[in-house]
Amino acid sequence: MTDLTTSVPARTASAKLPSPVRLGLSRAALETKMFFREKDAVVFTFSFPIILLALFGSIFSDDLPGGITVSQLYTAGLIGAGVMGASFQNLGISIAVDREDGTLKRLAGTPLPRPAYFVGKMLSVLVVAALEVAILLAIGVLMYDLKLPAEVGPWLTFVWVFVLGVSGSALLGIAASGVPRSARSAAAVIAMPFVVLQFISGVYIPFNQLPEWLIRIASVFPLKWMCQGFRSVFLGDAGAIQEITKSYELGRVALVLAAWVIGGLVLCLTTFRWKGRRDG
Repeated sequence: MTDLTTSVPARTASAKLPSPVRLGLSRAALETKMFFREKDAVVFTFSFPIILLALFGSIFSDDLPGGITVSQLYTAGLIGAGVMGASFQNLGISIAVDREDGTLKRLAGTPLPRPAYFVGKMLSVLVVAALEVAILLAIGVLMYDLKLPAEVGPWLTFVWVFVLGVSGSALLGIAASGVPRSARSAAAVIAMPFVVLQFISGVYIPFNQLPEWLIRIASVFPLKWMCQGFRSVFLGDAGAIQEITKSYELGRVALVLAAWVIGGLVLCLTTFRWKGRRDG
């Protein structure tokens, strides 16, 4: 006769919960589906940099020293802005909404490991940012004669600038999600500093035309360095003459972006709240 008292615990012990990695991937798939179901968010995230690229690229089409055009310069800069918009702005607003409607509170009370929620958000942002970059590159190539690199080296640079830029911006967005007092104010509170950063980081105005005090402020934040890294990839040596130091300073780009990844992680660990302010 089978001893049920020993067989049941044995079966229970052998039933393992899904790994945090698997849960994170599942959460990422869910977050991505939820994002694309929100038509307003999809339209704003993808259309804003595309419309600006079409406008600025059509209005300012002069040639610059080195054989590049202003349109190509805008393309490289707006790729950086698109990456930060898909990560910092997207997460800052969406997590503020999750906190306001009780999603975070409910998730905190489930067996889902808390890191899985953030892994899902980060991977979802990675997918959205990659699509954003692909669309902007297609427009740059088809409309403004942007030349894609023919060698492996620049593409490797693109990969690490993209990964570090998305990671740092996403972590900064997670930390900034606690600043808005409500979901209604989240879009304005998160978007305002992002818009300012775009104007002082070489996205709309060539960086070498800004006053020195603005250059110093912009150099603290990651967007300036992302744009600089992307310019090195898609403009090459011909575009280096537009930089203040006549060099892309890729070593400093890597250091600053890596510092923002570490700093963003510290901010998230020390400031993130699962409950809204009304919940105490």
